[in-house]
Amino acid sequence: MKRLILWAGLAALILTASSVAWAAEEKSAGGEASSESGGLKAWEWANFLVLAGGLGYIIRKNAGPAFEARGRLIRKAMLEAEEIRKEAEARVADVERRLDHLADEIAALRAEAQHEEEAENARYERRTASELAKIQAHAEQEIAAAGKAARMELKRHAADLALELAERKIRARMNPATEDQLVRMFMDRLPGPPPSAAAN
Repeated sequence: MKRLILWAGLAALILTASSVAWAAEEKSAGGEASSESGGLKAWEWANFLVLAGGLGYIIRKNAGPAFEARGRLIRKAMLEAEEIRKEAEARVADVERRLDHLADEIAALRAEAQHEEEAENARYERRTASELAKIQAHAEQEIAAAGKAARMELKRHAADLALELAERKIRARMNPATEDQLVRMFMDRLPGPPPSAAAN
């Protein structure tokens, strides 16, 4: 492409130089015979045709491959742009699909969270009920043990009171004659010779 521009510039320079030279020649001749000017004009036209033909050949020779290479670059850029456009459209479609399913995903996440919350509440209620049952059983055992201890204490106290009452009653009835009679009864029950035989 640069060579084409270089050749075109060179041709323009040659054309400009030849036209300037021709104009200068015409001024210097100042009005020579028309036959000479006609031959000169023919020479200029021939020069112009040779120059134009050479330029055409150079342009045709160099411009074709340059335009073809440029066309290949443009086609390649267009194919790349088409691929990029397709990728962008695929990404947009994917994003739109995700956005369409986003509401469903959010609903599913909420349902899952609610299900997990319900399951956690159920586990908590079972754990609480189990702990309450353990506490209640322990309290019942404590109450039963306390009641048993209280009953035993009550029986012991009742027995102590009964013994004390019996002792008071016995002491109230005791006199020396009753004491002697009790001692004799006790002695009679002891094994051995009767007291009357021992006295003999």
